[in-house]
Amino acid sequence: MLKFIKKYLPEIIGILITLMFGLLSGYVGQAGDSSWFMALNKPSFNPPSWLFGLVWPVLYIMIGIAFGKVWRGRNENPGLLDLWLLQFILNISWSPLFFRLHRIDLALLDIILLWVVLLLFVKKANKVNPAVAKLFIPYLIWVTFAAILNLAFYLLN
Repeated sequence: MLKFIKKYLPEIIGILITLMFGLLSGYVGQAGDSSWFMALNKPSFNPPSWLFGLVWPVLYIMIGIAFGKVWRGRNENPGLLDLWLLQFILNISWSPLFFRLHRIDLALLDIILLWVVLLLFVKKANKVNPAVAKLFIPYLIWVTFAAILNLAFYLLN
């Protein structure tokens, strides 16, 4: 077991960091079924709240594994680490913007920037470490859906 931990320590730390900051973002952002959120006009394709609670931990684990792999190669590909950090800052900023500050417009801008950075990350990662790029594909798909959902909230409210 110790050998496993030593071999995958960057990935384990990456998972712990992403889960911790993801939870903190949700807590600070007061994500969930607040009275403000419940009063919003919602698009017909708005998923139930519990779905987000299932999807995000899985994505954060994948994002954390990717972080560990990017961290290992940080000297060979420093730009990839920079993109990872930028996408993560944008990721954890979204919930406070949307839920706490009630700024659907700024959250939309944030998620569009996140989507662009994710595309750049996947493109660059695919050249140097395709496994890392593949870890981000489900994340990119989910953020695409979330951006469309955010746009719908903006247009309806």
